[in-house]
Amino acid sequence: MKLRLAKAVIVGSACALAIAGCGQTIDGNPKALGEGGGPSAPINTKFDKLMRECDAVDEAKIGEVVGNAKLVQTSFSGAVCMWDVEDAPGGTAMVSLNWYEMGTLNNEKTNNDRLGYLTGDVTVQGRRALQVRRPGDNDSCGVTAPAADVGIIGWWINYRPGSSHPDPCVGAQKLVELTLDLAR
Repeated sequence: MKLRLAKAVIVGSACALAIAGCGQTIDGNPKALGEGGGPSAPINTKFDKLMRECDAVDEAKIGEVVGNAKLVQTSFSGAVCMWDVEDAPGGTAMVSLNWYEMGTLNNEKTNNDRLGYLTGDVTVQGRRALQVRRPGDNDSCGVTAPAADVGIIGWWINYRPGSSHPDPCVGAQKLVELTLDLAR
């Protein structure tokens, strides 16, 4: 009986507090979306800043890391920037950058395991990072590390299959290092 009474008092108190909170008046004048500043500032419908994350590392530096190659086309999809590369060692290549604000290395490792990828721990600037390869594929590699503030970043280099090229893991790790340097 005492337990029921205690629960009733707690529930009643919580309801009274909730109702009291709803009766609060806030001073000010309402403004329509787009008027004034702050959260109601005009919306940029040009989307001219959409690919800013793709500028994390200068394109000339990306080309240098890939093998003094020329980047010919940049594309953006969700949280991934991609570059098509000409004149890479062995011909063409593709480079991609991904960032996931809520991502973790443990989630990446779990997903890589589920996909059958080969994932190993490496260290990038004193941080644990993941080096990822597809089974039987020595032409591509990715490295993922914790971002400077929150989430994770990852770079992949994919050279043309069977071509003569540098180790893609070395290049991917260098791009992660450059990205982390810029975030400091």
